[in-house]
Amino acid sequence: MHFGPHLLLAALEGLVTSAVLALTALGLSLVFGVMRVVNVAHGEFFMLGAVLAWAISTAISGHPAVGFVAALVIAPLLVGLVALLAERLVLRRLNYNPEGTIVATIGMLYIIQQLALTFYGPEARPVEPPFSYRILLPWFGYSGYKLSVVAASAILLVITWLVLTRTKIGLVMRATQYDRETAQAFGIPVERVYAGVFAVGAMLAAIAAVLIVPISQAHYLMGQDPLLLSFIVVIIGGLGSLRGTVVAAILIGLSDGIVSMFFSPTLAKIIATLVVAMVLVFRPQGLFGATSR
Repeated sequence: MHFGPHLLLAALEGLVTSAVLALTALGLSLVFGVMRVVNVAHGEFFMLGAVLAWAISTAISGHPAVGFVAALVIAPLLVGLVALLAERLVLRRLNYNPEGTIVATIGMLYIIQQLALTFYGPEARPVEPPFSYRILLPWFGYSGYKLSVVAASAILLVITWLVLTRTKIGLVMRATQYDRETAQAFGIPVERVYAGVFAVGAMLAAIAAVLIVPISQAHYLMGQDPLLLSFIVVIIGGLGSLRGTVVAAILIGLSDGIVSMFFSPTLAKIIATLVVAMVLVFRPQGLFGATSR
């Protein structure tokens, strides 16, 4: 293949990365935007979703699509339940103190990771995709499942935007984000809102993991890269900004795919780090973040 086919392939792979990264980073951004909690264990919720997807899909016999759909429904719910327990037993007892929650989520990271190593093992295990249809492009055939990941991510992002901007739940979340004390004075159950947001953030990461695990493999250390890239996306896009998260995820995903294809994955990571440094210096609130008053 010449330059054009290589560029198209790199762009498509970058879009898949962007789709998964947008969902994962959105969960991280919601948690910090509403709760002001830096969830260092966010990548482990991603990993847990992938591991549970493997366990559920392999436990269900029949067509791979049946096991995959079951994993797509059950795994995020189980991860959300784990997040609810973590919020109630750990974060709430720390009164959501920023410094304390960072240390606590680091501890949660290692606990979840070691539990996965103990019960799942160190092996990387694949999950069979629900279908294997290939779409014929001018130069090559491309996985239809990978394109469906992009479509599913876009649908979920639109649903999240509608919930945040067009529903009472979104209004309550935004009120809690802007002023916790005033929200409490108006009778908003802030602790319930925090618990729900923390669970939803973890579930978004788990959904992203279930979508990507048929392309990659489930492994107990797979949460490290999504956590790092999610922080990069959130810093560039702006905390609490859905539009910024999507734009930054597309930029990072496409640049990672194209630079990795023509140069090296290491250079792609270096460029992303330099972009983060420039954003922190010249626009600390991010490209679409609001300036603090």
